[in-house]
Amino acid sequence: MEDEKENGRYRKNVHVGSQVEVVQKQDQRTGKLTSGVVQRILTKSANHPHGIKVQLESGIVGRVKKIISDEA
Repeated sequence: MEDEKENGRYRKNVHVGSQVEVVQKQDQRTGKLTSGVVQRILTKSANHPHGIKVQLESGIVGRVKKIISDEA
């Protein structure tokens, strides 16, 4: 069972500055993950079944699949 704090489906768990792994739109079929640091949170709702959409500092946009560390 996945730890509640590592769950990227809830906006309350995702913070600017967090180290996360996201899946980009074009990688959804393969499930390839990209890691980075959250720059902006794009999802407005409290939760999303596929993960909260964020923009990383590198400019990549994707949905959070795993929160690695929460520096915020």
